[in-house]
Amino acid sequence: MPIDVTVLRVFTDPDGNHGNPLGVVDADSVDPADRQRVATELGYSETIFIDLPGTGANTAHARIFTPAVELPFAGHPTVGASWWLREQGTPVHTLQVPAGIVQVRYDDDLTSVSARAEWAPDFAIYDLASVADLLAADPADYPDGINHYLWTWTDKEQGQIRSRMFASDLGVPEDEATGAAAVRITDYLSRDLHIVQGKGSHIYTQWSAEGWVRVAGRVVDDGVKQVD
Repeated sequence: MPIDVTVLRVFTDPDGNHGNPLGVVDADSVDPADRQRVATELGYSETIFIDLPGTGANTAHARIFTPAVELPFAGHPTVGASWWLREQGTPVHTLQVPAGIVQVRYDDDLTSVSARAEWAPDFAIYDLASVADLLAADPADYPDGINHYLWTWTDKEQGQIRSRMFASDLGVPEDEATGAAAVRITDYLSRDLHIVQGKGSHIYTQWSAEGWVRVAGRVVDDGVKQVD
């Protein structure tokens, strides 16, 4: 039986442009042994499988897969899934993922999640001299086996940066918008940020000295597709 996949774009700009595609799947529709295959076939940087909350429940359980591996936590899937649950009429306060309990908040057109910095994978962080250097970077020049996060200030006083992320080891040559990397760079710089990543996706973060980072963004629904 075909599997319905809702396709979202997470971390769009204020006009609904750009954003990172995400596959959202009702976990009951896919055998756990088939989840990696489905994520690989879809080819999005992540696909999230959600156990829908019961009536009156304030939490949902979810598992996240790249085209190559399962992740204990990722930002754009948890933001996207939280937004999608509200659209289904089942907004949640928390998402349970393998890394831990993710706090969820809804503020007008922004959906946000709070995560521990240590939940995010390690990134090699490169502080580049200019936006021109950032845009000229070639993913092929960065070796496999590690995640590479490239960034530069566009307005340091206002906390605005431009970034790109390469993760070929996860089956993602370049990620358009990376919530986990946003958690890491926010913790690394120890300040709130407005991140423009990839071709123009927007991510907003809030830093906490207690080790939590809130990651927020806008989401657009691009409809449903089916996979076998």
